[in-house]
Amino acid sequence: MDRVQKHACFPYFRSPSFRGRLSSVALAIGFGLMTFGGAHAQADACPAVKSAFDAKAANLVHLDSGPDRVLDILAIGSSSTEGVGASAPSRTYPAQLAEELTHEDGIAAEVKNAGIGGELAVKTLQRLKAALKTARPELVIWQVGTNDAIVGVDEALFRATVESGIAAVRAASVPLVLVGPQFSPKIPDVARYQRFVAMVDEIGERLRVPVLSRYAMMKQAGAKTLALLSGDGLHMSDLGYRCLARALAEEIEDASRPSVGAKL
Repeated sequence: MDRVQKHACFPYFRSPSFRGRLSSVALAIGFGLMTFGGAHAQADACPAVKSAFDAKAANLVHLDSGPDRVLDILAIGSSSTEGVGASAPSRTYPAQLAEELTHEDGIAAEVKNAGIGGELAVKTLQRLKAALKTARPELVIWQVGTNDAIVGVDEALFRATVESGIAAVRAASVPLVLVGPQFSPKIPDVARYQRFVAMVDEIGERLRVPVLSRYAMMKQAGAKTLALLSGDGLHMSDLGYRCLARALAEEIEDASRPSVGAKL
């Protein structure tokens, strides 16, 4: 698919100020319904649905993806990263992100799926810190918050955990994107869940970390949201993971394209 068509699907990613080292990026990400067939979407129809969170001051370090480079991405989190709800490992968002970047965007990429279903943020933080000691990915995508909200983890502890993870990634000089909790009609304590969603958004805004806020966009998508959920009504479907992968791929492609005259 050519770039004009893809940007038409995701106009909220078209900020020219994003490109370049430490460029400003607004990660307002929308989800909607698209036709899915075979290994690829036959046609994209994900309308731009503005997120409640607009990280106007967020920074994402320029990603260098030269002709001989392989972009090393660490996707870490719980069930949405592992791919619970997907019909096959190839339908998880990390697998579809790698395919999207490599075959659609011409960016050689390897996306390590470090998702463990049911894991709380404090455990993910331990694995994240360990991973940063043994490897240095070009980008970390941290999906966080759903399980903590559902089981009722202390909110101060959750906030401190996310902030500690951000500090660890920054200390390693690695770009980071947070992926917030998804919308689900089966959340038992909606008020508590929404507080966790808001916390992820607020932390990202305050600490200038791009946030892909799934909850707001999926909820605003209305009836189309159901197509993004699997049969259990909680986890994302193949289609939902495809939309997530496409949105992230758009942002990564822009970050991988050097700005003219950008300072290195």
